[in-house]
Amino acid sequence: MGTTLTATFETRREAEMTVERLVQEHGVERTDVFIAADGDENSAGKEQAGSDGDADQPGPEPRGDAPLHGSVSVSVDIEDDAKAAKVREAFTEFQADDVSEV
Repeated sequence: MGTTLTATFETRREAEMTVERLVQEHGVERTDVFIAADGDENSAGKEQAGSDGDADQPGPEPRGDAPLHGSVSVSVDIEDDAKAAKVREAFTEFQADDVSEV
């Protein structure tokens, strides 16, 4: 029987880095990973990070329009106990909050 592991992240960058680690290095199927705002409003997290922040010169103008309305949630459906351990490790590596398992 499978399990779903869920965690929240302060920034979209942390959530995206977690997903990339799981898919590229640990063989988790991308179709088993879900990213969403942790609330009713669209959100890039609680803080700007990565491409949501200021751009370095030369480059595009700095951005200030990232929707910062709360955490970003990542859920992973997993069948394999070994991969579930890798999911937990990735959550920890990228500073996940509120990790839960169903």
